[in-house]
Amino acid sequence: MRQIIALGGGGFSMEPENPLLDIYVLKQADKSVPSICFLPTASGDAENYIKRFYQAFEKLDSSASHLSLFNPPTRDLEDFILTKDIIYVGGGNTKNLLILWKEWGLDKILKKAWEQGVVLAGISAGSICWFEEGVTDSYGDKLEPIRALGFLKGSNCPHYDGESVRRPTYHKLVQDGRIQPGIAADDGVAVHFIDQEITRVVSSRPNAEAYHVSFEKKVIEKELKTEFLG
Repeated sequence: MRQIIALGGGGFSMEPENPLLDIYVLKQADKSVPSICFLPTASGDAENYIKRFYQAFEKLDSSASHLSLFNPPTRDLEDFILTKDIIYVGGGNTKNLLILWKEWGLDKILKKAWEQGVVLAGISAGSICWFEEGVTDSYGDKLEPIRALGFLKGSNCPHYDGESVRRPTYHKLVQDGRIQPGIAADDGVAVHFIDQEITRVVSSRPNAEAYHVSFEKKVIEKELKTEFLG
């Protein structure tokens, strides 16, 4: 199975006392002690971010590691990635993430991993990256569309309820045809794709939701069935 779990927000970096989404991600590897590798590229390999990843996943039944492109552990990145059960991509600057991945050939390696059954997951920039397009604050002063890897069809908007400008900006971009219709996810929501189709939407917060957003004479926001994990 080709699996991608796109988190609108939440997980260890936003909800350190609420591991529901992280546990859900680990379960998808279907192993007693899955190996999970953190890619903190979008944050510039922020040391505190990496530290929080290890603190979170070492408490759970997993074997944790991370891949730095600023201080790579090996020249053979493909072998390093393909031996993992789960790749978890952190948030930060989506544009920088995509540029660095392409320079290192990591975009092609991750596609191969996905096709071979490695579970791909990520939050914010680590969610946008898997889609054809996304809504990003990478450029600094306002939200803009960005082209991404295209493993999943359509566009993606994370932090849908967590940042006041996200929802109206996404609506306007879809309405103006500047971005394709797609999936928006509140903080605390994970959208689970298997073979490019949504199979389950889960949340770590009781009222968090995900939506399909499109435009037909007006913006249409269709709520997706979301299962609270608590």
